[in-house]
Amino acid sequence: MDFPLETVRRKFPALDLTDKGRRRIYLDNPAGTQVPQAVADAVARCLLTTNANLGGYFETTVAAQKVVDDAHAAMADFLGAASAEEIIIGANMTTLTYHMSRTLGRRFKPGDEIIVTRMDHEGNVSPWLQLAEDLDLVVRFLPFDETSWQVEETALSALLTDKTKLVALNYASNLTGSINRVKALTALAKQAGALVYVDAVQFAPHGLIDVQDLGCDFLVCSAYKFFGPHMGILWGRRDVIDALKPYKCRCSSNGLPERFELGTPQIELMAGLTAAVDYFADLGAAAGESGSRRRKIAKAFEVSIAHENPLALRLIEGLSDIEGLTIRGITDPKRVSERVPTVSFTVDGIVPETIVRQLNAENIFLWSGHNYAWEIVHQLGIPAEQGVVRIGIAHYNSAAEIDETLESVHRVVAMLRQQRG
Repeated sequence: MDFPLETVRRKFPALDLTDKGRRRIYLDNPAGTQVPQAVADAVARCLLTTNANLGGYFETTVAAQKVVDDAHAAMADFLGAASAEEIIIGANMTTLTYHMSRTLGRRFKPGDEIIVTRMDHEGNVSPWLQLAEDLDLVVRFLPFDETSWQVEETALSALLTDKTKLVALNYASNLTGSINRVKALTALAKQAGALVYVDAVQFAPHGLIDVQDLGCDFLVCSAYKFFGPHMGILWGRRDVIDALKPYKCRCSSNGLPERFELGTPQIELMAGLTAAVDYFADLGAAAGESGSRRRKIAKAFEVSIAHENPLALRLIEGLSDIEGLTIRGITDPKRVSERVPTVSFTVDGIVPETIVRQLNAENIFLWSGHNYAWEIVHQLGIPAEQGVVRIGIAHYNSAAEIDETLESVHRVVAMLRQQRG
């Protein structure tokens, strides 16, 4: 079926907002997406009708517990988890990763090794570097291949030893857009006896995740990247997390997942999280899937990918026409399935921020900088204080928006070059 773009766009009130009569084009999606009305309604409804702490017997506290339980069940369906008890919900991906890294640190001893990649967001690098510093662990950096733009299995194999205790990987890059072969990389790490921690923040808005099929031990993502509220989600394999002793209050629950969820939960945001997952399910149902919520979510991604990939190719092709512009990622149309629709570039002699400021002034929303892809810019030799121009597509974007953005980029680059003389 054709992607129901207009129907989808009507679900997102922000897409109709204007500033002094000027439309908005949201291409800042890798940093955070807009939300459907249903997500905002769920948050408001929770605050207005089920606003209570957990653990009591009166009406609102019972209802609040159901909100919490529903959110864990929804994310279990979204990630393909075996149980809602494997879902840990917290403030954001980085906070959850710091918390889990410290918990896992109880199992490590001086001289043990951790592998981190030069492709990851800093949220999946710094927690492990600082843990290694605290515990006298050895950190090995895994580079990505600058031809394939992916982490290669041979490169990982070369770093694995019998001392490797954990491999931190990312599913998709928030700068290059490249998708890693996480299942194959995980299999190699598991053969070496290592735990595998996967950052799926950038992949989650664009593809179906199946944690059981991947074979990893942990996977993290962020709801605000896939049309939900500002919170993070960590999945942990039941047999792994059940054996862990987290840092927590003495009198708090020892059950799963409660012992990993510190303090009072963000109950109203959990209501919005369930609504975000149900948004995908509704999209899948509209596309003809009548099975389980998980199957509807899978169908939603199928039709979304069919819409997003041509937009990404349209963007890449249009940018490639600009002399001196270098796209930092996969550009081969035959490999579009190996990237998410996040496209970053640099232009010879022009600071990325100057391009972005001009486009922002035209109400085209996008970013410049390293975007916390600290290791990527350093491996590529890009000045970290400058970074790249990053354009990120979501499935509510249109071909017309891409064309208008391309026209602006062409015009702005020509203007800046003329100003340079």
